[in-house]
Amino acid sequence: MNNEEDLLQEDSTRDEGNETEANSMNTLRRTRKKVTKPHVCSTEVGETDMSNSNDCMRDSSQILTPPQLSSRMKHIRQAMAKNRLQFVRFEATDLHGVSRSKTIPAHFFQEKVSHGVCMPRGYLEVIPNPKDNEMNHIRATCFNSDIVLMPELSTFRVLPWADRTARVICDTFTVTGEPLLTSPRYIAKRQLSQLQASGFSLLSAFIYDFCIFGVPEILNSKIISFPASTFLNNHDQPFMQELVDGLYHTGANVESFSSSTRPGQMEISFLPEFGISSADNAFTLRTGVKEVARKYNYIASFFIETGFCDSGILSHSLWDVDRTKNMFCSTSGTEQLTITGKKWLAGLLKHSAALSCLMAPSVSCRKRYSKDRKDLKKSVPTTWGYNDNSCIFNIKCHGEKGTRIENKLGSATANPYLVLAATVAAGLDGLHSSNEVLAGPDESTDFYQVEPSEIPLKLEDALVALEEDQCLRQALGETFIRYFVAMKKYELENEEIAAERNKFLEYFI
Repeated sequence: MNNEEDLLQEDSTRDEGNETEANSMNTLRRTRKKVTKPHVCSTEVGETDMSNSNDCMRDSSQILTPPQLSSRMKHIRQAMAKNRLQFVRFEATDLHGVSRSKTIPAHFFQEKVSHGVCMPRGYLEVIPNPKDNEMNHIRATCFNSDIVLMPELSTFRVLPWADRTARVICDTFTVTGEPLLTSPRYIAKRQLSQLQASGFSLLSAFIYDFCIFGVPEILNSKIISFPASTFLNNHDQPFMQELVDGLYHTGANVESFSSSTRPGQMEISFLPEFGISSADNAFTLRTGVKEVARKYNYIASFFIETGFCDSGILSHSLWDVDRTKNMFCSTSGTEQLTITGKKWLAGLLKHSAALSCLMAPSVSCRKRYSKDRKDLKKSVPTTWGYNDNSCIFNIKCHGEKGTRIENKLGSATANPYLVLAATVAAGLDGLHSSNEVLAGPDESTDFYQVEPSEIPLKLEDALVALEEDQCLRQALGETFIRYFVAMKKYELENEEIAAERNKFLEYFI
């Protein structure tokens, strides 16, 4: 990201860059002890707000002042009238990252903005009748209670692929006004607030693969689907054009799309955005691509017909809190991570085993880790490198985006909010605790080489790694960890590999 002036004044620029990085690290050290168990509130602009009081959680109607609410609702009413809307979806993510929604008639929208929309808690936590011993102190009766969906009005969008319908993304609360501690979006916003309090902000974007199938036929009681093998960039432009244009009108800007490596497989890349928006965009895609595909008699899936999950990459970079300087970019003109970037990467490597549990959360997801290996090892090494697409953590210094890290642990079936939250939590731990920094892949003595954790190939082993990772347990919350582990153990105990494909085709499409 150097320009000609930087090159002419290299020494002074390097000093300034080092000073900026040092200031950010000093801020991090000063705030480390202050940031403990923060509470997060939705705000008008979709950012996060920190508070030590439970009041902001218990009375979500106070998120917007009356003038702010009036102004926001005025614009929404204008959009509703202009598009002659009949319905509004109140959407929230479940633990899998699948949209769960309640749809209301449009003329009730303002009332529901104030009071929220109730939904059974089990719709979002998706564990059938959890046992008391699985949840420890969490009573099974809590699972059967209602929760309240409170809309974040900045996410209100008219849905181009649904007739006279809009959607708004919601945060979830208990009926007493407490945040739902298992909510992936709440957890992600909390981690972004921790990052902001440490003097940084995150610029990120998701890159997804997905597959297009023909409408399935039932033969001998089995569901048979055929990939759209001729589905290429220039073959069925109307489908992709409608999808990309629709995503744009929902606030999700697509940077590029292309055919991928398999028949019927497509790759779609979003433009990077700050804060929670990148996960919101991914969440929107996961629903939008299904709805548009059905209009063309296709089925869109994040699950490949051969038994592998598609990839879901989180490309991200760390910026200062004012969002003006990329803290991964070296000012020396060399394509290397800064000290801050190396500390961040050290955190990702340190927690890669536990991260893989959240980012490859099924048996099929984990096949991609060992697809090229002939041995019978229980784990594979965590790899990283510069401009090396074969690495788990790929550092890219070229292009107009500046230096960024591609986290390739994830599959497209992972919950994007959890991918974002866990990446931030691991990176922050690297900033907090790494007194040493990484050596480059070809360096041996200049820097201390951190010992990365191995990535387990079995989901059972990954669950153990997650349970034993004290940093992620604290960052994501004990309540969430218990629910997530219980859900995955239930899935392992009750599903055969052969049935998993049908689950993905029916549930994750």
